[in-house]
Amino acid sequence: MAIDEQKLEEAVGKVFGELGAAVTGPLIVLGDRLGLWAAMAGAGPVTPAELAARTGTVERYVREWLRGVAVGGYAGYDPASGAFTLSDEMALVLATDDSPASLVGVFPGFVAMWNDLDTIEGFFRTGGGMSWGDHHSALNDAQARFTRPMYRAALVDGWIAALEGVTGRLKSGGRVADIGCGQGTSTILMAERFPASSFTGFDHSDAVIAAARKAAGHADLAERVSFEVADAAGFPGHGYDLVCFTDSLHDLGDPVAAAGHARSALAPGGTVMVIEPLAADRFEDDFANPYARVGYAISTMVCTPSSLAQPGAAALGAMAGEARIRQVLADAGYTRVRRVAQEAAPFNIVLEARP
Repeated sequence: MAIDEQKLEEAVGKVFGELGAAVTGPLIVLGDRLGLWAAMAGAGPVTPAELAARTGTVERYVREWLRGVAVGGYAGYDPASGAFTLSDEMALVLATDDSPASLVGVFPGFVAMWNDLDTIEGFFRTGGGMSWGDHHSALNDAQARFTRPMYRAALVDGWIAALEGVTGRLKSGGRVADIGCGQGTSTILMAERFPASSFTGFDHSDAVIAAARKAAGHADLAERVSFEVADAAGFPGHGYDLVCFTDSLHDLGDPVAAAGHARSALAPGGTVMVIEPLAADRFEDDFANPYARVGYAISTMVCTPSSLAQPGAAALGAMAGEARIRQVLADAGYTRVRRVAQEAAPFNIVLEARP
């Protein structure tokens, strides 16, 4: 075998770079848990001793942590003063959950994927799958924390606002079903913005529904928001003004049946909103998609196993793309489907569907 030494060097460099990124993940999480990122945000240059004093941590550990995140490109370093700086821009990504650009909540979810690695390996060999609720609890926590900033920024003012007539119906008092609601992030955010309407979130996992109910209680919304364990293709109730599939349709075993049931549950003039990850219709076009690496990895470890654990086992995958989702909706009996709010959904596909 003739080895191209330059290509070998490039391969080693690629994988070694990925290794560096991967092992820095725990440092990101430590910075979040210990309040190190938050203490650096807006503080200007800080020495290890100063940061340790502000956070009640041990200077020697903080010094090593700072060096690690600095060489990883997350913090700046001044050799003259020995101080480290977190830029305002990086702080919006790592130091707060209130920023639409926040991504720090994703990292703890890696624990779940590593924890379930042996199980997923078994599915590769023999088939089968597992639901979201069967994964390590860190997965659902990370999903909720990852989506919350994005939903807070865009769900109501960007996505729902782009749906024809929906905002008016919800302001005057409508009914909403949130399918695949998880820990209730999207349901609660909508309820906070539309106090005249009632909301029900449905999910198949007892654990996530329990977490959603707890979150609704903390938000003082228990009178207008309810959460129920139900299958997406058989959730109860009729006369919904809006049925949402918030990043969940591709996880279902039979998305056509679920979309069809949603159509039958609509009030006259009601709307179905489908929110899906950004993906191209042709795989080769996803090489230019900044979300694709994340999407395909999560789809392999979580989304595809979720569908293959359910009747139907359609296994759309997280990166199904707009054309495939449109076909699902057409097969479910929708005659009017349009993509909306593209400028407000840089990492999502948002579809409005009507019978």
